Amino acid sequence: MFPIRPMARRGLIRMTFALALGLGAIAPAIAAPPSDADINRLLAASRAQTMLDTMLPQIEAMQRQQFQQVAQQRQLDATQQAQLQRIEQRTNQTVRQALSWKELRPMYVDLYKQTFSKEDVLAMAEFYESSAGQSLLDKTPALMQNVMVAIQAKMQPLFVDLQKDLEAIVNEPTPAAAPAKK
Repeated sequence: MFPIRPMARRGLIRMTFALALGLGAIAPAIAAPPSDADINRLLAASRAQTMLDTMLPQIEAMQRQQFQQVAQQRQLDATQQAQLQRIEQRTNQTVRQALSWKELRPMYVDLYKQTFSKEDVLAMAEFYESSAGQSLLDKTPALMQNVMVAIQAKMQPLFVDLQKDLEAIVNEPTPAAAPAKK
């Protein structure tokens, strides 16, 4: 064996320590990816499909409001109203198909694989399968409804101020045109 001088030994220890830190830092990056079965377990436990299914009617209601606004803003005759209704139905059908679980599940699986490790997915699945996780899922719709009501209440004064500003701008007299130069 060759004797190692104290200075060289310190350098070797530092290099070993730095290597260990470096490997520790990249370990999460090379963590095992979740399998499709792991992700399917998480999606089932978190009720992802049910949440998607409850979002679709809300999206359709927003679209219906938009179509109603278009109809109210314009004087549509019966033919135009029928055309608008057909477009609305076609739009709803397209959105339902594009946002169906059959279409989105593969995207969810890919995104979960890109974002989470196997350990992450299993931990989340275990949480959502627990009574605390199920309680969270049960109470989330009420929480979201309460959040929306609170946000609307917070935004209402802002909209009133905005409306006043818009009216002031619209009702502001336009400056007289400057005489043309000769």
